[in-house]
Amino acid sequence: MVSETQARQPHWITPVATVTPRLEQEFRYDVDWLPKSDGSVTENYGVTKGIEFIPEKNVEIILSAPPYIMHNQPGVRDGFGDFQGLVKCRLAASNEEGGNYVLTVFLAVSAPTGQFRNGALNPLITPTIAYGKGFGDFDVQGTFGLSLPTGNTNVIGRTYSWNDAVQYRVLKKFWPEVEVNYSRFQEGKNDGKTQVFLTPGLVVGKFHVWKRLGLTIGGGFQIAATHFSTSNHNAILSVRFRF
Repeated sequence: MVSETQARQPHWITPVATVTPRLEQEFRYDVDWLPKSDGSVTENYGVTKGIEFIPEKNVEIILSAPPYIMHNQPGVRDGFGDFQGLVKCRLAASNEEGGNYVLTVFLAVSAPTGQFRNGALNPLITPTIAYGKGFGDFDVQGTFGLSLPTGNTNVIGRTYSWNDAVQYRVLKKFWPEVEVNYSRFQEGKNDGKTQVFLTPGLVVGKFHVWKRLGLTIGGGFQIAATHFSTSNHNAILSVRFRF
């Protein structure tokens, strides 16, 4: 069933930061290094990634283990962040032999399980629409979503996120890319501010390991393109075991 479902969509690779509109079945583990203006570097181990599986045709579920966040700042306690679950529903898709496109909707829900203020005060609900179109070895994948707190909105704030990734396949296994990661903040401490990152990256894979199991690895470097940014020169490492 999983093979049949995936055969009906394009066979692109998942970008470094932008969530793919395609349905995947894999275990994913990411690490982010986020430099701050005071010279410290926050390390995020897990980055709300985890197990992704396809239980039914056109449906994917992602269960993300809480990330572990290290601040490397005196007086700021390290700890686990929030648990998150996400459901994808693919509305339309065609593989490379057809229209080479995909359209999907997401719904993510996070629980306030973070330790020592390493998470949100209340659950967050994030509806998202995701899209993608291929042109030969090129493809564009994007998402637009809105993060909605279930309480304390004046403290947490709402975040509008728009991410787009442009990729080009080289020698079948190499996928250089450039992403634009846009965030607009409403209410909360960053009310009215906009943040944009330009993220060049490279994803390599999939490499066959055993039967359906394959390995994909990627990395990227986020550069702030706006005067305001919560961090800058962020490094991302992403490892995926697809099955």
